[in-house]
Amino acid sequence: MRNPAIITDWQTAPQLLSALLFACEFNYDRRNWATYVMYNQIVRLGRSVSDGLRGVGEIAILLWQCIKWLTRGLPYKRETIQQFYFIGVQSLPVILTTGAFTGAVLAYTSYNQFVTLGVESWTGAIVAKAQVWQLGPVLVGLMLAGRVGCSITAELGTMNVTEQVDALDTMGTDPVRYLVLPRVLASFFMTPVLTVFAMLIGIIAGLVMTVFILGAEWHFQWSQIEDWMVPYDYVQGLSKGLVFGVTISLICCRNGLKTTGGAEGVGKATTAANVSSCIAILILNLVMSILLFYLEPVWDTVAYAVDTAWLTLVGWVRALFGSGAL
Repeated sequence: MRNPAIITDWQTAPQLLSALLFACEFNYDRRNWATYVMYNQIVRLGRSVSDGLRGVGEIAILLWQCIKWLTRGLPYKRETIQQFYFIGVQSLPVILTTGAFTGAVLAYTSYNQFVTLGVESWTGAIVAKAQVWQLGPVLVGLMLAGRVGCSITAELGTMNVTEQVDALDTMGTDPVRYLVLPRVLASFFMTPVLTVFAMLIGIIAGLVMTVFILGAEWHFQWSQIEDWMVPYDYVQGLSKGLVFGVTISLICCRNGLKTTGGAEGVGKATTAANVSSCIAILILNLVMSILLFYLEPVWDTVAYAVDTAWLTLVGWVRALFGSGAL
């Protein structure tokens, strides 16, 4: 009896036909069938892991090419400005809508729970912490993955299958510099800006829900926000938004440039880019949350050193002007 692991030409056959051929050749019994099924699952798992690692490597190479082109000068200005407008300005309505309703729902749910504990004054602070730490950057990333990411993949994928990318290369224009770098730059700068808007509108919507609809005291809500929020909270949220934006643009540009198979291939590449971007955002959010938690003492040390240096400089300037030396 031959080892089923050496039979690899059945992978392209339908599953039913593969099963029938296997049963006929191996004098079907349960042990051989279980071995065959297990082998197929291991092959699929290995292929998925291999494809994932290959995709990560290609994205890393694409990022390195963008950095290399950026060191040689700014990309095409017209294309870059268009991407800034498309990714930043045109995404603002959906970001504001998402942030507002998320903040309002979170405030409504939290307030009704906190009332039973007698700590309803914490509602504003909880909403602010959640919006700045997690909900703001994550929701912005997911919205951009759906709106901007799919558009990028579909556009570049269509250009690739219609050989427009090859035409750019033939004319001496590097596709990475002309197509990828403007989108990566726009995502790098505009995603943190959109994250700020999402944070702000979420906190405002939460306060409106808590104060004007649920009847909480404004002073207590705002004072708790001032007491709980620290500058490092905003550093966490903005750094996440920055990383999410670059990740989305790189994944979608890579999928677009790898698209084959005509219109059907464009659809598959767009779906894969959207799913991959959303999964990457969730994974990166966990990794960055843990990493930024342990980096907080470093931030405190740096902030204290900068603050001390600034106060010392201000003291020297005042002493210099006060002594009449100048």
